[in-house]
Amino acid sequence: MRGSFVVNEDEKMQRLDVVFNKHYENMTRSHIKLLIDNDEILLNNKSVKAGEKVRAGDVVSFDFEEEKPLEVEPEDIDFDIVYQDSDLLVVNKPQGLVVHPCASTKDKTLVNGLLYRIKDLSGINGVLRPGIVHRLDKNTSGLMLVAKNDFAHVSLAKQIKDKTCQRKYLALCEGLFKDSEGRIETYIERSKTDRKKMTVSDKGKLAITNYRVVKEFRDKSLVEFSLQTGRTHQIRVHCKMINHPIVGDDVYGKAVDGLNGQLLHSYFIKFVHPRTNKEMSFEIGLPDYFSKYLEKLK
Repeated sequence: MRGSFVVNEDEKMQRLDVVFNKHYENMTRSHIKLLIDNDEILLNNKSVKAGEKVRAGDVVSFDFEEEKPLEVEPEDIDFDIVYQDSDLLVVNKPQGLVVHPCASTKDKTLVNGLLYRIKDLSGINGVLRPGIVHRLDKNTSGLMLVAKNDFAHVSLAKQIKDKTCQRKYLALCEGLFKDSEGRIETYIERSKTDRKKMTVSDKGKLAITNYRVVKEFRDKSLVEFSLQTGRTHQIRVHCKMINHPIVGDDVYGKAVDGLNGQLLHSYFIKFVHPRTNKEMSFEIGLPDYFSKYLEKLK
């Protein structure tokens, strides 16, 4: 859903989320707030807070995926729940599992599995993505946060936007890095020639990735990546840009016999619990196929 509108005299000095809700009454305020927090609703082409007061003549622009009605059936899907309480879950998503239904994948997703096991999930992201605070690519494995209610969802999403939720990944990259650690900062947008891919662009959204080389092999490097932003395919795009594509990435690098996708694993996450305000952190080891590939390199 993409478009814009101009704030009129009757709407001036009202909150941005309130004004947007007047134009799109079928959307909840909590969903609108999340879109604003994710920079999918902008005021005069700038990122602002949901409570920002608007003025007559301001331009509100938006670009987000519109949820289409679809009945998502519960299914018994294989994934591990690392932690669970009344507000949230931390799950370990296996490689090959799509997070939520879409045009090309209508079932056998993590969301189908969540609906099978969990009675309550937040509704901010609509019927297609209940509980989903952030995503991992289909062939990226590891830790993910899931919200059980809107209160937890808004808090966790804000922590991700404000960069206070710490996420770390391990990836095996092609080649040896010149510097043992560094920072990659670019702008990323969807490719105009292939809508399934992202690309570095001057007009996209800011993407910041920090890296640290953990171990070197003859012609490959095991690298820790920490995200300061959470753009689609961010680590994979940045690795391609610096000429160190992730091993097995058949979109931004090349496929590898014996692998079903990129060797990229979300191994660590730290956040503040929405209700208790206590800091929580979780860490999980590499999946077997990743560990076995590293053993072969030794």
